[in-house]
Amino acid sequence: MEDLTPRITVQDAPEGRCALPQGRWTAAQLTLPGVWRGLAASLKVWRVAPPVAWDLRGLQRLDHLGAQVLWNHWGRQWPERLELLAPQRAVLERVARYAVAPPLRLRLSWSQRVDRLGAGVLEVLEHGRDLTRLIGQLALDLGRLLRAPHEGPWRDLSGHLYHIGARALPITAMVGFLIGVVLAYLTSQQLRQFGADTFIVNILGLGLIRELGPLLAAVLIAGRSGSAITAQIGVMRVTEELDAMRVMGIPRGFRLVLPRALALAVAMPLITVWTTVAALAGGMLAADLALGVTPEYFLHALPRAVKFANLTLALAKSAVFGVLIALIGCHFGLRVKPNTESLGQGTTASVVTSITMVILVDALFAVIFKNVGI
Repeated sequence: MEDLTPRITVQDAPEGRCALPQGRWTAAQLTLPGVWRGLAASLKVWRVAPPVAWDLRGLQRLDHLGAQVLWNHWGRQWPERLELLAPQRAVLERVARYAVAPPLRLRLSWSQRVDRLGAGVLEVLEHGRDLTRLIGQLALDLGRLLRAPHEGPWRDLSGHLYHIGARALPITAMVGFLIGVVLAYLTSQQLRQFGADTFIVNILGLGLIRELGPLLAAVLIAGRSGSAITAQIGVMRVTEELDAMRVMGIPRGFRLVLPRALALAVAMPLITVWTTVAALAGGMLAADLALGVTPEYFLHALPRAVKFANLTLALAKSAVFGVLIALIGCHFGLRVKPNTESLGQGTTASVVTSITMVILVDALFAVIFKNVGI
């Protein structure tokens, strides 16, 4: 069977060495596993000691990808001695005409690297300053709400509670249920080896109620509602509604930030309980199928395995997560510039920052309250 692998052989002649490419230099052959690596190694050797002449007449087939490989190897110029067929010349001339040199890789000096590092640090400090200002304004707005509750944005609050809380129940329940099933099945595989089947109640109860329930709910809400908050306020920037509010003397913090922060602070503990119950239901079902731990025993053993302090800690964490997600979403929404590109970047940054901060704050809670409920 004829060898179709792209390769290069060298023939010695009185005028000097002559490179003889052989095989099929096509995209179908060059992209096969291991072919390109071997050919690149051969070309690297001949780049150090280039042959005097090239003879392409032995090639079985040459397409534009193979011609591009040869053209790049020749340094984007024709060799002094080249023997080839008319169709091959047509392909090479087409590649030489339309090929574009790759952009040069910029090498930054030490001063430029220091400048970039300084710019990054200043940007982080600017975000911290604006977020601190937003937190302070939220505290002032809460004081104003306590002094004059009848002036509060209660209609906005109820609307955000519906959109953030009620409409998030199906997706959080489904994800929580599936996480409970997966966690129970993985745990049962290990507990069965030691005959510790009943301890699955302790593992699922403590893990889901104390950690996974609040964290899973916060991550889902950060991706679902945090991005929506940023997009809503960002669109208001694009449509100049924020400028109109400033002209009319309507405080942005009291009308935009406060109702969203209060709605998430109220909704997040409830969503956490809902997600945790769904996860426990999934874990209970999987424990019954995998280990034979009945739901009656699971419900009877759960209060003894998990202290009430764990639920209190989970609800407190959830409220903090909710306020944090709302503040970050509003922060990036208010920083959106009046163009669609900035809106997309702000929404992406809001989701990533919210999830990262939720995980960091959860780790902080785990360290500070490590002796609570254990």
